[in-house]
Amino acid sequence: MNFTKVAIVANSCWNIYKFRLNLIDKLCGHDHEVYVIAPLDEFISYKEQFPSVKHIALQNLSRDSTNPITEIKLLLELSSIYKKYKFDIVIHFTHKPNIFGGFAATLQAIPSIAVVTGLGYAFIHKGIINRITRYLYGISNRYHQKVIFENEDDLKLFIDLKILNGSKGISIKGCGVDVEYYKPKENSKRKDKLVFTFIGRLLYDKGIKEFVEATKLLKEETDNFECWVVGELDAGNPSMISRKELLSWIEDDLINYLGFVDDIRDIISQSDCIVLPSYREGMPRVILEAMSMKKMVIASNVAGCREAVVNGENGFLVDCQSVNSLSEAILKTCKLHDEKRYEMGEKGRSKAILEFNSEKISQELYEIISQAYFCSK
Repeated sequence: MNFTKVAIVANSCWNIYKFRLNLIDKLCGHDHEVYVIAPLDEFISYKEQFPSVKHIALQNLSRDSTNPITEIKLLLELSSIYKKYKFDIVIHFTHKPNIFGGFAATLQAIPSIAVVTGLGYAFIHKGIINRITRYLYGISNRYHQKVIFENEDDLKLFIDLKILNGSKGISIKGCGVDVEYYKPKENSKRKDKLVFTFIGRLLYDKGIKEFVEATKLLKEETDNFECWVVGELDAGNPSMISRKELLSWIEDDLINYLGFVDDIRDIISQSDCIVLPSYREGMPRVILEAMSMKKMVIASNVAGCREAVVNGENGFLVDCQSVNSLSEAILKTCKLHDEKRYEMGEKGRSKAILEFNSEKISQELYEIISQAYFCSK
């Protein structure tokens, strides 16, 4: 007996559009009936590429809510959807679908999988949210057939915290990167200075403040580089920088702020190095995209990043939350010959193709889903 009807649950259409299309493509390619369950946003446009996919709009998933009544409503809504459609298996992505979707699937006796795409604010910062999230994961993980992590560190942490039976956990290398879409592109813009670019949400947890402080420190020594920032303020995240702080960085000429850019390939191609001084990652997609486009990278030596970056080969790893360590890596990069930076970019591209390409990752995911379904029967 094979599984036919598959549901994918996420906290937004944006998440589907940015990270799950390779899995949808794999499932559709195997003639599965695919449903996506997520709140509506403008990225519902993913359906233009997959018209056969049926979208079910969630009404009660508030990514940033901590109201228990809202979470109970989400649980009941998911349970109602699962009961109505009688899926053969459900794959959950991100914290709330993982937790409340796991409970709902159990209530309807449907096999389910949780994919922990990153630990984020709830795990980076200690406090009541951290304790509640850990507690709820400890319960919901009992009911999933498999719990998939995007790096080995997160898997180990869940086991060490005793919120996961190790036999249920498995690690894959992120959601994959389309190495043909993110292919090297000649930089047509001539510039006298090296460009270091931060791409991501403007959150303290992403290391944006350390990036700006390192820029400020280095500008006292040299002016042969410039720093670009691409991304938007995330009003719903407690780690968001203030608008006032962002404006001060721009006014002090510390950064060239480019705002939100949907297609970042031109930005990457015009950059000499992509920088992500994050406090913790699942698997840093922007770093993989940069590697795929033959750009060297600088990232924090933290979960996720250290599986993508080999220090001294395709980029540099720096101490987390250390302005000095980051500024030293930027200065070291400035002193590299063009040939060395190109060589590091070449090694990054090779690593992206070998380990992180989206076809390889989607195949691994599909095999895990198939195994989880058959083992549940």
